[in-house]
Amino acid sequence: MNREVCITGYGLISPLGETPEAWWSLLNDPSATAGLVESDAYAPFHVVPVGDYDLASQVPKRGDQRAMEPMMQYGTYAAGLALEMAGLKDDEDLLGETHLVVAAGGGERDWELDQQILAELPGHNDRGAFLNQQLADGLRPTLFLAQLPNLFAGNISLIHKVSGSSRTFMGEESAGVDALRIAASRIRAGQVDICLVGAGYNGSRPDMMFTYHAGNILLTGDMTPLWQRPDAGIVPGSAGAFLVLESRERAVARGVQVRAVLGDVKSGRSHRREGAAVANARQQFGSLHPGIRKGEVGILSGASGFGPVTGEEKSFLKEIAGELGGAPVRGTAQACGHSMDAAFLQNMVLAVSMLERGAICAPLADAPLETAANDVPVSQYLVTSWGHLTGEAMALVEKADA
Repeated sequence: MNREVCITGYGLISPLGETPEAWWSLLNDPSATAGLVESDAYAPFHVVPVGDYDLASQVPKRGDQRAMEPMMQYGTYAAGLALEMAGLKDDEDLLGETHLVVAAGGGERDWELDQQILAELPGHNDRGAFLNQQLADGLRPTLFLAQLPNLFAGNISLIHKVSGSSRTFMGEESAGVDALRIAASRIRAGQVDICLVGAGYNGSRPDMMFTYHAGNILLTGDMTPLWQRPDAGIVPGSAGAFLVLESRERAVARGVQVRAVLGDVKSGRSHRREGAAVANARQQFGSLHPGIRKGEVGILSGASGFGPVTGEEKSFLKEIAGELGGAPVRGTAQACGHSMDAAFLQNMVLAVSMLERGAICAPLADAPLETAANDVPVSQYLVTSWGHLTGEAMALVEKADA
């Protein structure tokens, strides 16, 4: 079987806000998006945090709210928005048919314990024994780090009563890609009819800043435009992003509005030797190219800002934009930071919301690449993702009535 996969709902909580109107307004106002960056609280790093939102509107019980760390809150909130838009919220019969696929990173570390261990470690002769003892005594066993994606999915199932099967993915940018790819594949194959797919990421985590800074990938010093950043060029952003995918037959049967149609989702990975990422992306583009309409397509890039990778991606995007008749390119991390696991799904939500307008937002950074949109309405989006260390992906989504 090869059924058509429709998008019937979407939800996003991010630095851009939580409504399509807010996203559109901010994406078209570079001075406003520049003001979203927080450069003092986590200096020398920059972060783009989520603004104020009413968590109780999607997670009414205070006990549930307190039990979730920020990433879970963002994801659960966005999942509720997507279910509402798709007409699934509080319909227990439909929710019983809805399958859940999520992407998330590991749980937040106990930052105070880490600091204590690092401070005391140099004073011990048998550092291995000391470290093992501290970890055994200090870590909370219920927060085994790799369990977090399952807890994330569990919270969404319990709070929103999504009671179909549940699958979770870990692996930074590629996790979000594969969550969408697997959900869409199951619908195409006739295995399921409705899937809730999403991810969350909290960019304001000191433990992750510590980890990523050790890998020399976080931007420090002055803010630099996305396409011109140094090797250490990532500005973390927070987001929760969810989509409701549905077979065309099921959507028609229940009379729900189809907001966009999802084409193929291509995913691969390379070891990032010279030219390897471009080769992967070129192969994916070649596979999708027959379905792309020149002059009607926009490109939303998930470029992270990590200098070496972003430079390669910039050159590739220039090439394919030219091949597509001057397709406008937008790197959304310029406006809302890079949200790792949630970055690809966040761009999918933004793409669908802009397809409903039949337009693309104004250039966000670097005029030579991010040219102004032409006069032809945008009816398709090519959404790309190059993970900061590995993983290349691409998907095509088009207007429902195209």
